[in-house]
Amino acid sequence: MDREYSAGHVAALITIVIWGTTYISTKLLLEDFEPVEILFIRFAIGFLVLLVASPRIIRGATREQELTFVAAGLCGICLYYLLENIALTYTLASNVGMIASITPFFTAIAMQVFMKGEETLRANFFVGFVVALVGIFILSFNGTQLELNPKGDVLALLAGVAWALYSVLTRKISTFGYGTVQVTRRVFLYGLIFMVPCLFLLPNGWNTADLLETDNLLNILYLGFGASALCFVTWNYSVRILGAVKTSVYIYIIPVVTVVTSVIVLHEPVTVLSLIGILLCFVGLALSEDRLVDRVLGRTGSRQV
Repeated sequence: MDREYSAGHVAALITIVIWGTTYISTKLLLEDFEPVEILFIRFAIGFLVLLVASPRIIRGATREQELTFVAAGLCGICLYYLLENIALTYTLASNVGMIASITPFFTAIAMQVFMKGEETLRANFFVGFVVALVGIFILSFNGTQLELNPKGDVLALLAGVAWALYSVLTRKISTFGYGTVQVTRRVFLYGLIFMVPCLFLLPNGWNTADLLETDNLLNILYLGFGASALCFVTWNYSVRILGAVKTSVYIYIIPVVTVVTSVIVLHEPVTVLSLIGILLCFVGLALSEDRLVDRVLGRTGSRQV
């Protein structure tokens, strides 16, 4: 059990490291493609990869289970990414990154509302959340001006809520007993179906010529194979092993990965504030995953976050 528990943490960490690097790939692709084009292509690739990896399909799902798959595809694949990408057109990327970091808190609240008793919150979660939030704030607004953009910020907030609901739905799906790859593929399918109407709203139709350019093709394949097919499987596996809340706190280090990637790929400078922000993010993650705070407060418990 300890080995499986450790594997859950490793899977969550791998997922976040890859997801933290996708901002650069997406930013480059947005120069030639509409957001919904990128999303549809990457998840279509992800679906096909998972189909080849494990052709076995889910059989005998009940109506309730199927509706849960539908809801997960709507919240985690369609709504979350569309809301986040649209938010980027109205507000600063730093705003979106900062608001996205609140997602673990939304997830914790959603778990209490929809799956009460599954994961009880402890003091360490809230202490870690505050520490990580300070670190993410430093990373997000280091060298930039804090500027509120209500329309974009609200959309980013709604994206965080959508992901929190997806986390709860994924936790519920993990109790159905199906394989992680098959579950992820089924969720991808419904997400793609919900995206289809958006494709008809593209101003200039499909942009297939630019897709064959080497840089664009490599970036979209990276998003399809790595960020979609692999990462959603590893994330859903982590949720099954660790729970939705414990897995979600790994989101705290996405800004850290993004900063490190920017330094390596874009040769952006590292500042003292960046280092402080990175340290606080890791401290917040450690506090959220550990029970030191609760031991200091003299609290005990078992099935608690």
